Amino acid sequence: MIRVVITAGAAGIGRAVAEAFVADGARVAICDIDASAVADFQAANPNTIAHVADVTSEAQMGAFFDVVEADFGGADVVFANAGTSGPAGLIEDLEFADWQACLAANVNGAFLTCRWAARVMRPAGRGLIVLTSSTAGQFGYPFRSPYAVAKWGIIGLMKTLAMELGPAGIRVNAICPGAVEGARMDHVIAIESATRGVSPDAFRAQYVAGTSLKTWINAGDIAAMIRFLASDAGAKISGQALAIDGHTETLDP
Repeated sequence: MIRVVITAGAAGIGRAVAEAFVADGARVAICDIDASAVADFQAANPNTIAHVADVTSEAQMGAFFDVVEADFGGADVVFANAGTSGPAGLIEDLEFADWQACLAANVNGAFLTCRWAARVMRPAGRGLIVLTSSTAGQFGYPFRSPYAVAKWGIIGLMKTLAMELGPAGIRVNAICPGAVEGARMDHVIAIESATRGVSPDAFRAQYVAGTSLKTWINAGDIAAMIRFLASDAGAKISGQALAIDGHTETLDP
């Protein structure tokens, strides 16, 4: 029975991935900053570990990982999924605090998660780490520079860790979702459309138009990719930034 640990696992992509692994019979542990979402997840999935933790807090993440180690004795799959969309605006209009908060949630949270994963997986000689980047980690993204920088940073971290940890039998990959349906994307569209002076409906249509398949992505699409990576079929895949996005052509519609 594999042991799966997921940050930001109580809602959205994280929850879809967590519940896919629960359905597969895996032992699953999640953390999330949203206490009500954690409670809802735990009620729906009573045989999991579910903790409230802020991924930017070394102390809170350490407490979560201590519980996981005590119960699971390690981890086979770690999904460093937590992040935030950050502010929207021209670089000259952004607040430094908003910039710092975006990088902290996306990059610092990934560091803390991957550091722990490496520490428990290296002695075992195996494991899979998956990080959440974005198509914003592969393209320029006007009006969203903090998010783009954070997600490009995730790709750099993934590539480096794949090299560091590969000799120990540990695979490291990143997923790069496109526009994923849900509350988070609704928020992104609201702030971007306001910044650019475009109606939310028009901006939503532009996101779809920017993909070759002219489609949105759903959280189940992401879960399917991570289950594949964790399967025997994905056993030789490492160091890859895997886009699940309908083939993004541009992020500047």
